[in-house]
Amino acid sequence: MTPKTPAFSSRLGFILAAAGSAVGVGNIWGFPTQAASNGGGAFLLVYLIMIAVLAYPMLVAELTIGRMRQRNSVEALRALSDKPFWRSFGALSGIVGLIALSLILSFYAIVSGWLLAYMLAAIAEIAGLVALAEWLVAFTVERNLVMMALFMLITVHVIRSGVTDGIERWSRRLMPVLFVLLIAMVIYILTLPGATEGLRMYLQPDFSQITNPDLVISAMGQAFFSLSIGVCSMMTYGAYLSRDENLPRTAGWVAMLDTSVAFLAGLLILPAMFAAQKLGVIIYDDAGVLLSADTLVFSVLPAMFDSMGSAGLWVAFAFFTLMVIAAITSSISMLEAPVNALREELGQSRSRMAWVVGFAISAISAVIIYNFAALFGAVITLTTVYIQPLLALVFGLLLTWILRQQLLLKALQEGAPLMERTLFWKIWPWYVKFICPVLILLVIWRG
Repeated sequence: MTPKTPAFSSRLGFILAAAGSAVGVGNIWGFPTQAASNGGGAFLLVYLIMIAVLAYPMLVAELTIGRMRQRNSVEALRALSDKPFWRSFGALSGIVGLIALSLILSFYAIVSGWLLAYMLAAIAEIAGLVALAEWLVAFTVERNLVMMALFMLITVHVIRSGVTDGIERWSRRLMPVLFVLLIAMVIYILTLPGATEGLRMYLQPDFSQITNPDLVISAMGQAFFSLSIGVCSMMTYGAYLSRDENLPRTAGWVAMLDTSVAFLAGLLILPAMFAAQKLGVIIYDDAGVLLSADTLVFSVLPAMFDSMGSAGLWVAFAFFTLMVIAAITSSISMLEAPVNALREELGQSRSRMAWVVGFAISAISAVIIYNFAALFGAVITLTTVYIQPLLALVFGLLLTWILRQQLLLKALQEGAPLMERTLFWKIWPWYVKFICPVLILLVIWRG
């Protein structure tokens, strides 16, 4: 007997969970770093355009695939056609997507473990446990293994509880806390000397930079990756969405919340960088290139916190708590997709599959930790630069080229009976069919 597909209990629960899936370390760390490296306000403007012209249409596509069948991503892609070749191809695409997602979580758990370590280090210092704090911030194999395992245990715990009692319940708790912490941190950082300079860089675009090809491609890639497109997470969440919901509108709420977090993160990080510079921390070299771009969160900002004295420990704790919350809301969606697929395809219990998949991903993470120099960057590049955009391209083409158009319209009319008359229906299918593939290929080529 096929296990019953779980579901979110409300629209708000879905929106917070899906936005939480999209809102991750990439928003709070990646987006501001990209903005600081690519012209500040000019990057922000182009990024917002790319969210509208690329990320949002593809988000609707993946949610549509998931809700049509209301099953795991492998079965959802398999069911797009009744022809044996396309059924097999769809299922294979779903399997590759779940493998890629598991690999992404394997390095994401390592990075999230670092964030968890820095959060606990602030607590340790406040408590006077200096030796423990030093161990937590030291880059060692032991520290990385312990913190990765602890983070994965938290993620497995949420997934074992199910969709309503686990994912939705914790998303309802964590997302409001994330917004409150983020806004509070922004308000505090903007009061620091030097913050105004960073704010000006972020909000005043240099229009001469907007046509810079590197900036445009970087903004396109950031918009694409920020919404977790191409690795079955959103497809899985789409399967849990009620058929009474308007898909384009609901996807719009998810994209808006995700973009809001990225925007607020820019209001936090860029002013914080210039506040750090005011305190003597070097953030740009003589050529104007951002230093420590990849380790900004673990170098520049902690240096700023240290310069604040005892108050800096509390600010560091609040900041890294914010980062950990963002990491958890994303990691639970990454683990949920393969767990639910195995649960449905093999007829196993959720709890057992959560432990099996969680252990397997932790084992991969351990291999990466022991071979960090050789594997960490390679896994990131393979999954996010190549596999993820290629799979998003495949998903969009399967939906718009293989699925019959009347079935696509019927899927969108659930929750929106007048869909056929809307401007969205007149534009979106053809846009995903022809324009999005070209844009995605540009991202891949640039990568």
